[in-house]
Amino acid sequence: MGTVGLSFGSPTSGQGFDVASTVAQIQAASSAIENPWNSQLTALQAQDAVFTSLGTDLSTLTTSVQALTDFEGVFSEKEGSSSDTNTISLTSASSSAVPGSYTVVVNSLAQTSSSVSDAVANSNDTLSGNVVITVNGKTQTVSAQGDTLSQLADAINSAGAGVTASVLTDSTGSRLSLQSTTGGSAGQIDVSTSTLSDGGTSLGFTTQPGTDGSITVDGASLDVSSNTVTNAIPGVTFQLLADSVNKTNPVQIQVTSDNKDIETAVNNFVNAYNAVATDLTTQTGKDSSGNPEPLSGTTILSQLQTALSVALFGGSASGSINSLEQLGITVNSDGSGQLTLDSDTLDSALTNNFTDVTGFFQNDNSFGQTLQTTLNNLGTQAPDGAIFLAQQQNSSEETALNSDITNENALLATQKTQLTTELNQANQILQSIPSQLDEVNSIFDSITGFNPNQQ
Repeated sequence: MGTVGLSFGSPTSGQGFDVASTVAQIQAASSAIENPWNSQLTALQAQDAVFTSLGTDLSTLTTSVQALTDFEGVFSEKEGSSSDTNTISLTSASSSAVPGSYTVVVNSLAQTSSSVSDAVANSNDTLSGNVVITVNGKTQTVSAQGDTLSQLADAINSAGAGVTASVLTDSTGSRLSLQSTTGGSAGQIDVSTSTLSDGGTSLGFTTQPGTDGSITVDGASLDVSSNTVTNAIPGVTFQLLADSVNKTNPVQIQVTSDNKDIETAVNNFVNAYNAVATDLTTQTGKDSSGNPEPLSGTTILSQLQTALSVALFGGSASGSINSLEQLGITVNSDGSGQLTLDSDTLDSALTNNFTDVTGFFQNDNSFGQTLQTTLNNLGTQAPDGAIFLAQQQNSSEETALNSDITNENALLATQKTQLTTELNQANQILQSIPSQLDEVNSIFDSITGFNPNQQ
């Protein structure tokens, strides 16, 4: 603790001294012990801010790599096309679809069974009788006693009769329409035993039979119960729109990997990596005031830089692909550590060596799997992430420093109270000295008879 030079003025002046100012000077000297603690605390808190930002960017990078290493991610996505969209419309191609070209002939479309009642002139008429509906061997009877057509349709839909009921209205009146919920011949509707009537007039039904469609896929004939075909080509769903006009010129369905989404995912990886590279490069320099950045010279900064650099060139080859450069990804030569992506090179690699590119990210010990493991060991993941451990260490040191500062502040508060009391007492003594001197002089004058006012 340093010394404090204080001046109390002339002891016989009676003016005393400024107690509050004197206490403040003494306390300032005593509190100097906290200065290095506060400086260290500020430095740790600055590191914490960097760790938070860096942890976020590392998390984004980890997510971008996961999109490429996930076996059900972008590399599994498929897309397809139809050579004749007037005959077949491709709906979707799932991850289970096998890339290739498939030859499809639409011999005939499937037809869903339906049945329509005779017209009712007034849709608000109340009906009588029953509607007996048989679909695929299952019979359901719905009573129409006192119901309008609309109410009867609601009752049929609630009964689970295997049909969808609705009311069709035109200039000739309203009709009850029944549409089988099962396509093809298996969904045949039979309402022949219905007793529905309108004011005593029986209402008959005109029924359209359900028929299966027929297609040929790569020479194999298939019957389909619906024009939405889901099981003819594994993982592919397509819609039959019309019979093939020319059976000798069939429709070609092409299934390919979705290179566009893969290229987007690779670009996301490059951007995420560059964000982390910028974070690390920034920490090796100085701020605008010329002071070292918070992580400059620290072990954690060196650890992160080394681990990412090693991982960027790590992992085993996958067939003809053994480096990022073959995917169009190169490291800039300006010392920034950032990457550049050539989309044309990547597209060519995906087109010509799709399986090897996939393996480069997803095989055991591949680049992708190695980088994924590295990132998992560097981030904020508990309990072993490098940044997580650094944050824990900082937190421990900050707790100890804050405890020391709190304890020191408590001591200073006690010291302030004691000093104020003692210095107030001293100040009172100094202020009373002139009057005490006057008393001494008065006693002296009375004893000696000396009168200072006489010449």
